[in-house]
Amino acid sequence: MLTPDQARDRAADIVALAARAGADAADAVFAADASIDLSVRLGALEDVGRSESEELGLRVFVGRRSASVSTSDLSDDAVSVLVERAVAMAREAPEDKWSGLAPQDRLMNGAPPLLDLDDGGTLTPAELRELALEAEDTARAVPGVTNSEGGGASASRSIWALATSHGFAGAYAATAYSLSASVLAGDAANGMERDYAHHAARKRAHLESAADIGRRAGERAVARINPGRIASGPMPVVLDPRVGSSLLGHLTGSISGQAIARKTSFLLDALGTQVFADGVTVRDDPHRPHGLRSRPFDGEGLPVSPVALIENGMLESWLLDSGSARQLGLEPTGHAARGVGGSPGVSPSNLYMEAGDVPVATLIADIADGVYVTELIGQGVNGVTGDYSRGAAGFRIVGGQIADPVAEFTIAGNLKDMFRALTPANDLEFRYGTNVPTLRIDGMTVAGG
Repeated sequence: MLTPDQARDRAADIVALAARAGADAADAVFAADASIDLSVRLGALEDVGRSESEELGLRVFVGRRSASVSTSDLSDDAVSVLVERAVAMAREAPEDKWSGLAPQDRLMNGAPPLLDLDDGGTLTPAELRELALEAEDTARAVPGVTNSEGGGASASRSIWALATSHGFAGAYAATAYSLSASVLAGDAANGMERDYAHHAARKRAHLESAADIGRRAGERAVARINPGRIASGPMPVVLDPRVGSSLLGHLTGSISGQAIARKTSFLLDALGTQVFADGVTVRDDPHRPHGLRSRPFDGEGLPVSPVALIENGMLESWLLDSGSARQLGLEPTGHAARGVGGSPGVSPSNLYMEAGDVPVATLIADIADGVYVTELIGQGVNGVTGDYSRGAAGFRIVGGQIADPVAEFTIAGNLKDMFRALTPANDLEFRYGTNVPTLRIDGMTVAGG
């Protein structure tokens, strides 16, 4: 695999080729990845996979016309043909008055922030196998666990580089490690329930122990045995952090520049207004050291920095790449995200909701009859209207205590109302790319099976 400096230079060379071929402007992405994925089941090795890839993506502009191409054939002859083809395609493309590279005066200059994303190492298949076996064995040892879907472990290292024809060239490396276990509890006569646990980290030293992951998977599955049904009606809904984070996905989708420019967002006119309850703050932090979504620059070469998207309930910013910013008459926000192919979109980095002031026990203490959700099913969310309806499973809340498991019910509402009725607990942990504490939402409609 190339070093980050070599990858950056390779991307810059392709941009120079495009300019010589007649492009007025261009940018190029170089991405390389090497990974090992391993799975075990019932104490035996089930699958081992290793992949290595190098890909190049090129976007060229001829006036306001553009075209994008990509390839995994990086030979000189193939790249030359690719460049010529891209320029020819751009000359025939329709004009787009919003297209173009990021503003030159906004490009990142100087040394990128040190984010500690690469520990330089990998794990061997034998090491991954031992981790996966330990996670599964620990899960299977939990009383009540009766079968296993397996354990898994992976390790990877990637390089990402971007160069533009108007002065930006940068690259960085990142490692990633993950470990998981998934088991079943119960029996065929009375029903079986599945649950899992998973952890991912940029550095091997920060990966949670296999024993802890396995134990959590087993305990979660056993807790769900023999679920009952829940009565229908309006009631408080409490979301476990591993499912509550999906609400921030709906938020960022609704404040993306493309959704606002196309007028397809339920928050279309909400900038600068109260969207969440007082005290709720949502931040995006691309500079978090060894964060799962940390990055030194965005997909167009702009600098990135921590920002509050929601401050004390108020919507403070859209997520804008250069194209949508031009269309809206605004400035890009450093949230452009770029794959090897196509034009940039937008994406947050390490997104999180700040912790509230109360423990989970206090958050639910006054709930006489409610539901604690640990799993969401389906995608019944309308980004234009905010209407929300998803299948769910979890536990009843009775008299301020988490009680028996329940399944096959639906929670419904409208995201505008849900955001305003949301209260966060104080148990925020940074375990995923998007993180929230336990969330309580009053007044949702629950429909039992």
